[in-house]
Amino acid sequence: MRTWIGWVGVVGLALVGAGGTQAAERRAPALDLETVNAARFDPDEKPARSSKRPDPLLVKAQVLLDRARFSPGAIDGRDGENLRGALKAFAQAKGLKASGRLDGKLWEALAATNADPALTTYTLTEADLRGPFADKIPDKMEEQADLKALAYTSPAEMLAERFHMSRALFDALNPDEDLKAGSVVTVAGVEPMGTDRPNAKELPDDPKVSRIVVDKEALQVRGYAEDGALLRVYPSSIGSEEKPAPKGNFKVKGVAFNPDYTYDPKYGFAGVKADRKFTIRPGPNNPVGLVWIDLSAESYGIHGTPDPEKVGKSESHGCVRLTNWDARDLARHIAKGATVEFGE
Repeated sequence: MRTWIGWVGVVGLALVGAGGTQAAERRAPALDLETVNAARFDPDEKPARSSKRPDPLLVKAQVLLDRARFSPGAIDGRDGENLRGALKAFAQAKGLKASGRLDGKLWEALAATNADPALTTYTLTEADLRGPFADKIPDKMEEQADLKALAYTSPAEMLAERFHMSRALFDALNPDEDLKAGSVVTVAGVEPMGTDRPNAKELPDDPKVSRIVVDKEALQVRGYAEDGALLRVYPSSIGSEEKPAPKGNFKVKGVAFNPDYTYDPKYGFAGVKADRKFTIRPGPNNPVGLVWIDLSAESYGIHGTPDPEKVGKSESHGCVRLTNWDARDLARHIAKGATVEFGE
């Protein structure tokens, strides 16, 4: 059953040229806690040729952006649109050149936001491994409705999401790790996402988000304080061909943590053949993830997702989709009656 929470308070490649006339590309450094924490921007270094391997500098930059509330989405150590969008938004907020790329001044401003290590360690507990975990999450919604809970499928999936990481980065930092109580794993040094007690008593006395802008072109959701100050930026998937996002201004009606999801045949989602309503139970792998922010636009909301690494890279089922941790962050800091503006 959907649990409605009362209004929360603070929610050239440089190719190697003959005769050495061109700079050699930077060799991909090791990927471990020490290398990431020691990473520094060097304008004279060229990027490593392969984009398949997480880059320690980009891991560190993503962690710093996450802490500064300019979310890069899933921290993966890879260059991409979510990272560039976060860098651009951060640069604009600091009055710097907003190219979406790291440069010396941008790196200095970013590094100055927080001096804590980008990566840290976490020791697993018995509670972490207790689950319950799902053997498999079916692709079809009708089959998901048969599950008792849309739980994580493994401790590794849970830990990656708790620390805002892609599963690939978690695995790369913890190769061949046997996850058991007492195991020490390397994780991003961010505020871990909690799922057990999402209530107002947990919240810091931060400014409330009173105005939300959904930017369809930038694929971002931005949260502003009542005085106009930019508080938070999140990458987002917005709308779809079968259910385009609405236009205009709306209100936030309420917030649900750990919601269930009810499918209505009028939605007409591709691949769903049911001709009657059905309900999918709560969990991080629920179609709307761990949070539903209800809007005054009928059947539209801002919500989480079971696929955090696809946020900003694929369409939603018509609503506004954030990673579970970003959706929780917004929901825990949102003001009652906040306005939501859908830009072009």
